[in-house]
Amino acid sequence: MWTNGQIKGKILHKLTRKGKFEHSHTAFDNLQKSFPSDLKGKAKDMSNELIKEGILKLKKTSYGKQVSINVEKKNEIMGYINAFLEIDN
Repeated sequence: MWTNGQIKGKILHKLTRKGKFEHSHTAFDNLQKSFPSDLKGKAKDMSNELIKEGILKLKKTSYGKQVSINVEKKNEIMGYINAFLEIDN
């Protein structure tokens, strides 16, 4: 079973690989796509928590909610990503 931190880490890992920093955004609904169906609801909750923590920046547009990574939260981001990467070890 994945912890909340590992789920947040996977979300942030995906966004960093795709270069979604500051002015490069992606749709909020895309954040859950890479998770198994039984974890998609939890991933959506963790995405909302990342917004509340200020790690993800929310941009509301006419075509839906968009998010990007807040680079000022580098230490927190790396902590979550490291928790995710330790799953396989």
